[in-house]
Amino acid sequence: MIPVEWIEQAALRIAPHIRRTLLTNDAELNLYLKWENRQATGSFKARGALNKVLSLEKWEQTAGLVTASAGNHGQGVALAGKLVGAPVIVFASAHAVPSKVEAMRALGADVRFVEGGYDLAEGTALDYARQHSQTWVSAYNDGQVIAGQGTIGLEVMEEMPPERAFSLIVPVGGGGLLAGIGAALERFPSRPRLVGVNAEASAFMYSLYHRGTQGGVPDLPTLADGLSGAVEADSITIPMVRKCADDFITVSEEEIGRAVAFAWHKYSQKVEGSGAVGLAAVLSGKIQPPALVIVSGGNIQPEVHADLCRRYPASEF
Repeated sequence: MIPVEWIEQAALRIAPHIRRTLLTNDAELNLYLKWENRQATGSFKARGALNKVLSLEKWEQTAGLVTASAGNHGQGVALAGKLVGAPVIVFASAHAVPSKVEAMRALGADVRFVEGGYDLAEGTALDYARQHSQTWVSAYNDGQVIAGQGTIGLEVMEEMPPERAFSLIVPVGGGGLLAGIGAALERFPSRPRLVGVNAEASAFMYSLYHRGTQGGVPDLPTLADGLSGAVEADSITIPMVRKCADDFITVSEEEIGRAVAFAWHKYSQKVEGSGAVGLAAVLSGKIQPPALVIVSGGNIQPEVHADLCRRYPASEF
């Protein structure tokens, strides 16, 4: 685990540039929701990217920042690069969500497409950073990125009633968010049950948690595009997730789609598939309340969101 002190330092470092997002309570469902879809850039990823880039030496920043992203992390790195005056290159899958690509470019990033999934984009980006002596900013396999994500854990624990027992439900791709929250919980004498959630269509960390390998895991198209793709084989998040998670589950595409629509109909919140997997776990009955769900992002393609809300109308809930 990373030191709790790193997370506390990250909270101070990024405070001027992020929002302390709302934590709300749905008493009817016995459910708390942490709305990171309302975060700067529309995703929790801004926390880790900002903390990493702001902790770099000036020469590391000006050398240029390189990353791989499905969109949300890339926006965070682009925002951080803009703040420190550093050029940013983002390698993305050719299948990346167009609205996320546009948002990265709007923040000044040079977006370069790679044919195939996220893992191929990540490998290409790593090679490019090494060959051109530029600074690699991982989406998850980095202690300072993890520390930035862990600031959510500090906020949650400071705002929840201290006597409240609950499950804390976290979307997982590369594992940086869950690892960071797990490390943050070390600061507190008692902690919630921590549960990770993958999409069934791309359940790499789920497989690592339960089987110790990601071999043979299919990587299919998913509404949770920000969680898809294999994890770096030597990622520091793998042992961290296996240590701090109390359970790990998956949700189907239908369950994710229903959760996206439910968030809109019930809370008037626009949530992307990656951000909705925790809510999907509760609505499907795979996690029993009381629970707190990290709604990790809201950068969904508008027509996809509209289609899901039509497919699952308010009358169904």
